Amino acid sequence: MKAFNFFILYRFPIGIVLLLGGIALGFTVGWWEATVVLVLAVICLVTHILFGPMRLVQEAVEAGDIEKATALMNMVKFPKLLYKPIRSVYYFMQSNMAMYSNDLDKAEATIRQSIQSGSPMKEYEGMQYFQLGTIAYQKNDLKTADQNLKKAVRMGLPDKENTAAALLTLASIAMSRRDFKSAKDYFRRAKAQKPTTAQIVSQIKEMDKYISRMPG
Repeated sequence: MKAFNFFILYRFPIGIVLLLGGIALGFTVGWWEATVVLVLAVICLVTHILFGPMRLVQEAVEAGDIEKATALMNMVKFPKLLYKPIRSVYYFMQSNMAMYSNDLDKAEATIRQSIQSGSPMKEYEGMQYFQLGTIAYQKNDLKTADQNLKKAVRMGLPDKENTAAALLTLASIAMSRRDFKSAKDYFRRAKAQKPTTAQIVSQIKEMDKYISRMPG
């Protein structure tokens, strides 16, 4: 695994070295002998352009090393050349990092680019709209937040934690509109997910105090 990660990280300079070596071999020995070296060079360069270091970015994010993830993301100089599903993930990760730094405008712009690039799977598409809805909610654009969060829930989210978070936000929006019936329904559905994340469990306990006092 470490060898593969090393290849991902350095395949562009490796490709350049192989390309120059292949050309030199072609002129000095023969192009037939240089074929294998040149093919390896093309593989290194093309895979770097199409896939970038996104595997390493995801590993860094999962390890909580946002600084490393950002440095790896900055290695991608031409994101529009990335393979379309990889490009979608790239912009999604850009949006996540912008949210870490509370740059909501950049987070919104990049998640929209992710949506435009398509989605590698249905659940991932749901996460794109969940992200868009969350950003709108933080901007206090409740109408847009409501639309996108409902769309995310309809499309399906990859786990119970994200589903519960989306439903709790929808419950909060309904409460602000004094739509108590919908608020109770969203809250019931959120609790039914039985989330275990401390933050979401705390939100459920806090919201339960208000839901129980609501009419309807």
